[in-house]
Amino acid sequence: MNKDPLDRLAHLTAGDISAVIQMAWEDRTTFETIRERTGLSDPEVVRLMRAELRPSSFRMWRQRTRGRVTKHRALRSPDMKFGDHAVADHRRANV
Repeated sequence: MNKDPLDRLAHLTAGDISAVIQMAWEDRTTFETIRERTGLSDPEVVRLMRAELRPSSFRMWRQRTRGRVTKHRALRSPDMKFGDHAVADHRRANV
C-alpha cells in the first residue's frame, strides 16, 4: 500500500523537516540518500523546500541543485573519494 505523498509530508516532525533541509543544502548528500533516510522522493524534497524556505532562498537552492552531479549518484564520477552516507548520518545527528 503506497502512502499519499502529501500525507507523508504532513506527518514530518520539525526535526525531520530540519534534517531534510540540511541534507538538501549539503552538496555531497544525494537525493537518493535523502530518500533512503526519510522516504521522500526528489519531487517531495522540492515541495518541502518550496514550502519551508523563503522564495528567494528556494530559488537559490533550486539553482544550486539543478544539474549538480554531486546531488545524484548516477551522475557522479567513480573517481569521487567521498560517500554521502557519512554526511547524511552526521546531519541526522544534529536533530
